[in-house]
Amino acid sequence: MALASTAAIKGWHLHQFDANNAFLNGELNEEIYMKKPPGYTKGQPDQVCKLNKSLYGLKHTSRQWYDNFSTSLVAFGFTQSKANYSLFTCITPTTFTALLVYVDDIVVASNSLESISVLKTFLNTHLRIKDLGTLRYFLGIEVSRSPSGIHLCQRKYTLDILVDSSNLACKPLKLPMEQNHKLSKSSRTPLADPTSYRQLIGRLLYLTLTKPDISYPIQVLSQCMDHPSISHLAAAHKVLRYLKNAPGQDILLSSSSPLQLRGCCDLDWASCPDTRKSVTGFCIFLGHSLISWRSKKQTVVSRSSAEEEYRAMASISTELTWLQQLFIDLSIPHPQATELFCDNQTALRIAANPVFHERTKHIEVDCHLIRDKIKKVASRLLMFTPTHTF
Repeated sequence: MALASTAAIKGWHLHQFDANNAFLNGELNEEIYMKKPPGYTKGQPDQVCKLNKSLYGLKHTSRQWYDNFSTSLVAFGFTQSKANYSLFTCITPTTFTALLVYVDDIVVASNSLESISVLKTFLNTHLRIKDLGTLRYFLGIEVSRSPSGIHLCQRKYTLDILVDSSNLACKPLKLPMEQNHKLSKSSRTPLADPTSYRQLIGRLLYLTLTKPDISYPIQVLSQCMDHPSISHLAAAHKVLRYLKNAPGQDILLSSSSPLQLRGCCDLDWASCPDTRKSVTGFCIFLGHSLISWRSKKQTVVSRSSAEEEYRAMASISTELTWLQQLFIDLSIPHPQATELFCDNQTALRIAANPVFHERTKHIEVDCHLIRDKIKKVASRLLMFTPTHTF
């Protein structure tokens, strides 16, 4: 998402490649044997086959393919990112090229079509790839470009879920989940066959890549996958009815956004009825474009909402730090301070106070990284702005 948003702002070209028989091109660096395939009768019954190259179904296959791929790119002049090991960049005085790989699907962003053509020739020579042209459909995400920016949508994927769950003709809802609706694992009437529920939630989890508005309900429903009940399935179908309201809703990565990172965090204190743990939620913007979000239950039970807000600030700070490092790998300057919005005054005071007192001495040391960020305000690495709107 960060790469696509940057490409929209910078006007980079986006192309897509696909590797042909990727898992058959890996060179094995160790001896591996396999049983003879069914129907092969030559040789002795107890004989086995020695593999000369990787094979589909072999657990070493994906690793060997990636090693071969990354080694070839580094030899070509690319540098592997330390923030995201699936990202490779190549920088010259006049051109910039970024390559992002997921298994055997490749996305290339560059300010030069000639650089993309040279890269395509190299990859086709060494790894045998297929040029799919301008990026339009990647991992179930529909990508379209307009003067206003890049649009990311999962309309086809959403409609497939509605069809498979027999909800295509359902009455749409305006909300995915009622306010203050609590779902407990101890709900009665468990499902006779929980497989369909688990499959549905798994598909909806992938849908949160472009629909942040369902992140919270899916986060709640995914915690009940071990013993789902009829009430959990009914809540999942309400999410489907909400998706029916606007299956083609997309995310716009604006082309006119400034290269300024902003983050907002909040939490629902002690909202889990089973563990009394809080749920942290945050979203990060690059200018006007939403590029990262999360809804996750915290790992500990805290004594106050201020402590939970403090932990939420620490959580989003790690994400902002990672994005800043990613921008360095993308050669994107970000000299201005990153804004972090929080609506809890007590948490802001704890973060600004370097003295460990009775209210904070039980908090883990890793949560106090937020204090180190505040100390770097003078160098304009991070800036906190209290606000009451989230």
